[in-house]
Amino acid sequence: MSDNMFRFADEFGPLKVIHVYEPSVNLKAILVVDNIAKGPSLGGVRIASDVSTEECFRLARSMTMKNAAAGLPHGGGKVVVYGDPKMPKAKKEQLLRALASALRTEESYVFAPDMGTNEECMAWIRDEIGRVVALPRELGGIPLDEIGATGWGLSHAADVATKYCDFELTGASFAIQGFGAVGKHAARFLTKKGAVLIAASDSCGTIKNTGGLDVNELIQLKTQGKSVADYPDGESLDRDAIIDVACDIWIPAARPDVINEDNLDRLKTKLMVQGANIPVTHAAENRMSQKGILYVPDFIANAGGVICAAMEYHGANEGAVLASVEEKVRRNTELVLTRAKAENIEPRQAANEMAMERVRKAMSFRRFSTFSMGPHFT
Repeated sequence: MSDNMFRFADEFGPLKVIHVYEPSVNLKAILVVDNIAKGPSLGGVRIASDVSTEECFRLARSMTMKNAAAGLPHGGGKVVVYGDPKMPKAKKEQLLRALASALRTEESYVFAPDMGTNEECMAWIRDEIGRVVALPRELGGIPLDEIGATGWGLSHAADVATKYCDFELTGASFAIQGFGAVGKHAARFLTKKGAVLIAASDSCGTIKNTGGLDVNELIQLKTQGKSVADYPDGESLDRDAIIDVACDIWIPAARPDVINEDNLDRLKTKLMVQGANIPVTHAAENRMSQKGILYVPDFIANAGGVICAAMEYHGANEGAVLASVEEKVRRNTELVLTRAKAENIEPRQAANEMAMERVRKAMSFRRFSTFSMGPHFT
């Protein structure tokens, strides 16, 4: 591995970077175990055709910060698999079983779902090696996509954050970029709190209606395999037009880096609650305050899923999970935004400092900071 890979290394990690290649099934994947000072790394398996080693590094570090901020006994890790997330089910099962087999002895990482994978995928991995979270209910799991743990947390982050804005959540308009597993539940919970969904997008398009969209009808369309753009009562637009929708709250809930310096000025919102991991580039995020946009960083706002997964792993029940997600997300959102305001710093900086303090404390108890003499690449 090139020494250039070490440009990502710092005091926290990564501990390991493992490239997996199984030519018999055309499996190409990368595992990054970032830091395990607090416990085995926990993070999702993401399938996409355009993933990269750098993206995997960034996502694994985000998981380290997310797990630390949430007070979980886990470090951060991530797997990316090169492929079409909409590939035939049989092919996906073949790839994920091969991946699990290849990483059978890598006990520093616990598998979890992410984009392109779900509870059924985790059941296949369990059948191979057993080291997995977010299993189907039939296997004793707490299906986070079914209960909407991440969306539940996002709704509470938004509720807390509006106290730092000039509007209330009740009656607030919001738009969701990525009406999928996370976005649909965020919409469901926010509308129950009195907010109004005026626009939503998926990979096929955007639907907009300033008078309000029927969330249940949108969810039904997605269940039928259709696009939100097929919703009959609204203006159908291209998928990137969601960025231009004027609203009180804008929620990115899809891919990384959807907001960058080239399109940041198109945003017309007062509050961003980051449902996706690393949805805004560093350069663009550094300019958001200048534009008068408050934001709740990803690993603070979207921690509901990993809290659910970790609690399942340690034997909790569904009722305890939702209560814990609410308590942890609300508390951390309040801590980060209060700190950012008091110290006149960006919410990202406040969140990073809070999480890093917790990771450093955990590292101080180890003989070696992450069970290793230093970063390790294979």
